[in-house]
Amino acid sequence: MAEAPVGWETERLVARRAMTDAAAALFEAYAQDPDVARYMIWRPHRDVHETRTFLERCECAWQDGTAWPWTLWLKDDGSLAGMIDARLHGTSVDIGYVLRRSLWRRGLMTEAARFVVAWALSRPDVYRVWATCDVENTASARLLESIGMAREGVLRRWIVHPNISDEPRDALCYAIVR
Repeated sequence: MAEAPVGWETERLVARRAMTDAAAALFEAYAQDPDVARYMIWRPHRDVHETRTFLERCECAWQDGTAWPWTLWLKDDGSLAGMIDARLHGTSVDIGYVLRRSLWRRGLMTEAARFVVAWALSRPDVYRVWATCDVENTASARLLESIGMAREGVLRRWIVHPNISDEPRDALCYAIVR
């Protein structure tokens, strides 16, 4: 797959390659927030060192070409808004995202997700972009539908969301293809 853009912009966001120097901002913005972590596959971070370790893994994924995680920053005040990630699996890319709670329901992640989906589908070797969300995460389901993804079905006992249950939960699967 062709190299991912290190940085890009939408109307209200600036995206940058995820780097460890964003650890303090990421921890403060959302990584320790239990409401943000509710439907994530990670527990709220207890300290900035956990956040730094996560970002080290992001840097490694970028270097080995298996994923492209970006931090998202607000253009108007320069604060950290969240993250979005594109992960390569053969001829498909799956995306994941997180946004700080104070910015929910403003369409910011829709902007970022639209960019990432368009970029992924512009690659000649990618035919499918997909994402999953917990069956109870209606906000994420609405976002995926709003960017043109079709609901393909329910993945039974798909993934553990440790902030809800220690057992795998059902997930909705969405995709867009070319």
